[in-house]
Amino acid sequence: MKAERRKALQDVVDKLEEAKGILEDLKSDEEDYHDNVPENLQSSDRYYTSESAIENMDTALSNLEDAISAVTDAAE
Repeated sequence: MKAERRKALQDVVDKLEEAKGILEDLKSDEEDYHDNVPENLQSSDRYYTSESAIENMDTALSNLEDAISAVTDAAE
């Protein structure tokens, strides 16, 4: 593989890593919110929406890790 394509792939990895970091921060914020919902609101729609968002962000983080690994492998 030419060095220029390898560099382009590394740029993709860097952007995916940046996106992963942003998503991790957002997930952490949502987990903090979710963990501090008062007990009397833990059966509310908002609580379940937050729980679903956390699960979806976990899935997205896993997919980003897979993408980073695949692009890294492609650059080798």
